[in-house]
Formats: sequence, C-alpha cells, structure tokens
Amino acid sequence: MEGEEMQFHAADGALAESGTSKSNEASLQKKHQAMIDRLSNRHQSRTGGSGFNCTRSAEDDNSVSTAASFATKFSESKRSIESLLANSSTVDPSALRSHLDGISSSIAALEQLVAESSYSLPSYELRSGLKSVAELKQAVETQSAELLPKKKFSFRNKSAATATKFPAAVQPKDPGLPKQQPPVLVIRDSPGFRNAKEVTLTKNFRGLGIGEFTVADLDGCEVRLIGRINALFFNRLRNCRVYTGPVIGSVLIEQVENCVFVLASHQIRIHDASGCDFYLRVRSRPIIEDCSRVRFAPYCLSYEGIGKELKEAGLGDESGNWANVDDFKWLRAVQSPNWSVLEESQRIKCFEINESTIDGNENTRTDCKP
Repeated sequence: MEGEEMQFHAADGALAESGTSKSNEASLQKKHQAMIDRLSNRHQSRTGGSGFNCTRSAEDDNSVSTAASFATKFSESKRSIESLLANSSTVDPSALRSHLDGISSSIAALEQLVAESSYSLPSYELRSGLKSVAELKQAVETQSAELLPKKKFSFRNKSAATATKFPAAVQPKDPGLPKQQPPVLVIRDSPGFRNAKEVTLTKNFRGLGIGEFTVADLDGCEVRLIGRINALFFNRLRNCRVYTGPVIGSVLIEQVENCVFVLASHQIRIHDASGCDFYLRVRSRPIIEDCSRVRFAPYCLSYEGIGKELKEAGLGDESGNWANVDDFKWLRAVQSPNWSVLEESQRIKCFEINESTIDGNENTRTDCKP
C-alpha cells in the first residue's frame, strides 16, 4: 500500500510541476489516472481478515479514495485554468479584462477546494496544491501586467493636480488587477466554543459522537478538551491556553497570538500565528505558514485514560516530529527564522486534567509520560 501511495504522489507531483511537452503531459496524466483507478478499487481485491485489520483497511481505502477524488478534481480544474491562460493572447482586447477576471475567479475556487479538503489530505498533496495555486496566481498577475493596456501619461493643469490625492508618479495600482490573497481557511459550522473572554472552557468528547469541533474568537481563555475527536479547528485566539486529547485526523489553526497549545494529532497545520508555543505529538511534520516567533516542544498533557486513547488513535509512540517543522513560506535550505525549538528550561510542566471535575488543575510533576 505504501509503495503504491508513493507512486501516486510521484505521479501527482509530476503533473503539478510539469513544464514539458504536451505528449509528456498526456503520458503522465494517463499514468496518474491509472494509479487513481487502481487505488480507488483496491478494496475489491482484498480478502477478509481480523476485525482490526479490516478496520484499518477500510480507513486506508477511505484515505486513498479522498486523496484520489481531490487529485482528480484539482487536476481537471488546474488544466482548465492553464488552458485559459494559454489562450489569453488570442482574446479580443475589449474582452481581455473580463477574461482575466474569470480566470482569477476560477483560481479562487481552486484555492477554496484546497482549503476545504486540507484537513483530510496528506502533507504532500496539500503542499503540491498550495504551490500550484500560488503559481497560477502569479501567472495571471503576469498576464494582467503584460496584456492589459497601461494608463496613458497626460499633463494635468494645476487645479487638477491639486485636486487629486496622489501625485501622478505614485498613482495607486489599477484596482482591476487581481491581487494575490492569502489562503482563506473555511470556518466550519460545527459544535464548538465561540466568542468568550477570560473564562475556562471544558469538554469531554467521550460518548458524544462529535466528529469536528471549532474553537474561535477567544481572548484570555483556557480550553481543556479530553477524549478523542476526528478534527479540531482554532480561529482567532489571543492570550489563550489550549489542552487537548488525541485528534484522529487533523488540527487546523489560524490567526492566533500569544497562545499556548498542547496538542496530539496525525496532522497539524498552523497559519498566521505569532508569539505562540506548541507542545505537540504528531505523526506527520507540522506545517506553518505566515507565522513568526513560534516555538515547539513535545506533548505534555495527562488525564485518566489518555495513554489508552493516544494508542487507539495511533499516537501512542513519540515520533519526534514536533521538532521537524515545515515552513511553507521559507523555501531555502537553511533553518527558517520563523520557528524554533523551545528551550527545555523554558517549557511548561506537565499539565494534568482532573476528569471528575474536568476543570483540571496544574501539577508541577515532571514525570508525566502519557
């Protein structure tokens, strides 16, 4: 399974980055589609096994199906946008601005697809998708600058010159030109904590059947979550402390400032964070984007039953990935200046939650090893 997934990733990456001839692109696309079909139908050729193995196989098939579905939709949309870009030079000048605006709208829809699918995608697919969207945005901006008519220079009389706010040499950019916007994370309509200040918020997910949970618009709050959940979303938090049990899928964090997060998850993605500390146990490499002064340390949370829950969520063993951070906005070979490993002497002590009250209390023990 892992070998075929790697082939699938390689095929998808080749398509995303290919700048070769049409015949090579067609060949790669044919291989890509064949790989999708084989992975999507893989469960039909599998034989039965123990209950545990069957469950894991179903999860693997669902993951492959999700990635394959996203790859197909993304590739089709990307090829359509590239075709429109290639034909821009043949468009009637009077319709060119409308043509480029339409391309920008298609790119925005493609970016929305990436955002909506990000919590369930492997890191490679997310990185490849974001890179492709950024390249398409740059391409349409380049075409706009090259093909749209420039403003003509004209002399102005004194009264006109004094009436305008900007001198001619520093006129603002044409508002019709598409502007590159940062990725927008969709805030889901899921159960959660919202719009609170300086309070302690607690939740026990055991037996509730909640798949996703959102924590948004908090200031000076402490959030304590125990039990397993599929996905967590954090948006617009300031001066908060967050402690959570295992997350089976992904944690997405956006627009947070001066916060502390103690999280365990298969995937953790952080956008627009500043001055925050993250204590993580994570299966894949954490991803940051548009972040500054963020620090990382190992997971340090304890409550009754957390060891069993971590194991059942596939997070029983420490992978060390908390210190292997990918910065999407730092592509150089040297260490990104936007994140660092938190010095051991500066790390918080293990935090213990008392399940009977679920309010919890800080514990100064240093031997906490969930």
